[in-house]
Amino acid sequence: QVQLVESGGGLVQAGGSLRLSCAASGRTFSDYAMGWFRLAPGKEREFVATISRSGAATYYADSVKGRSTISRDNAKNTVYLQMNSLKPDDTAVYYCASRRISYGSTSFRDYDYWGQGTQVTVSS
Repeated sequence: QVQLVESGGGLVQAGGSLRLSCAASGRTFSDYAMGWFRLAPGKEREFVATISRSGAATYYADSVKGRSTISRDNAKNTVYLQMNSLKPDDTAVYYCASRRISYGSTSFRDYDYWGQGTQVTVSS
């Protein structure tokens, strides 16, 4: 079992930045690829970014590419999502998720454990 707890969400004006964090516990953090997803009202859960177990490989959704950076600190059992140049369309609940071993999936169905989410609201 892996427990994930997100933090760092909030209300920000368009053009601003936020750094989301996801603290993991319960299993060896470096055994898991990590991902960020988001869910906005009336929309389906959307892939945002993923990172490999070592952090050497990352992949982003087109909607956030160039504006966001996913990173991890395996010593701190934490994954981050730095989001810049935020837009109102980025408003959503952001979730981190873990997937044992395999990196690269953009499908939420491939992830095993999920956090409770953190709300990001971007005002225009």
